[in-house]
Amino acid sequence: MSEHSELLGLAREAGLEAAELVRRLRPAGRVDVVATKSSPTDAVTEIDRASERLIRERILTARPDDGFVGEEGEDVAGSSGVEWVVDPIDGTVNFVYGLPAYAVSIAARTDAAEHAPSIGYVVNIATGAEYGAVAGGGAWRWHGDERETLHGPPATPLSQLLVATGFAYDAPTRERQAEAIARLLPRIRDIRRIGSAALDLVAVAAGELDAYVEQGLKPWDLAAGGLIAAEAGLIVGGLDGPAGERLTMVARPDIWAEYSELVRACGL
Repeated sequence: MSEHSELLGLAREAGLEAAELVRRLRPAGRVDVVATKSSPTDAVTEIDRASERLIRERILTARPDDGFVGEEGEDVAGSSGVEWVVDPIDGTVNFVYGLPAYAVSIAARTDAAEHAPSIGYVVNIATGAEYGAVAGGGAWRWHGDERETLHGPPATPLSQLLVATGFAYDAPTRERQAEAIARLLPRIRDIRRIGSAALDLVAVAAGELDAYVEQGLKPWDLAAGGLIAAEAGLIVGGLDGPAGERLTMVARPDIWAEYSELVRACGL
């Protein structure tokens, strides 16, 4: 088994176990918020923390020399050159309210200095849908043990794009983003705000959305889903370079130039 296959297998094993833990621990109704991060609307629950602890323990027990970067806990420095980037529940607000779009997202970088994921795994906790990718090896959705290769959406003109987006948690930034999206909206088919960046990214890879744009993504939001989108044949980039916190865009190569210019013109 290649190193990438081994890493992806470990990510899938830990991700499925964490997803089951989250489903088991989630009470009926709304989930209590125990803390906030960037703003009062940026929620953390005890179940987020439990999910991350489980993933960290499973990965570092199997590979004790690896590094680990998680959204909810302290980073672990490694010596192996492999670094894991984990979001234990991407879409925490959906999780709190019981909306069925929240995911475990796990990526691994085999050259941590390059910051480019080598494998990515995303599972929708609420539905069980699983997605994976290996750098240079394609992207797929699992159906049991079978893999369906992902190729992104069909060719679609700019005016007919269904575009996913998201918004920051602080009010002034959210207001600016809303103004930019209002300028974008008349130029495309419509906007979707699902509430999980990882699920947005894999939905474009699966052809369920046509494109994506969002500001403010952290590494754990982007790493796994971004690799899956790229390996499905899409361009994943920013305004003038790689995708990142300033801006992340995803679109087919044949519409990338036109789409990225429109996003820029709208002020995102």
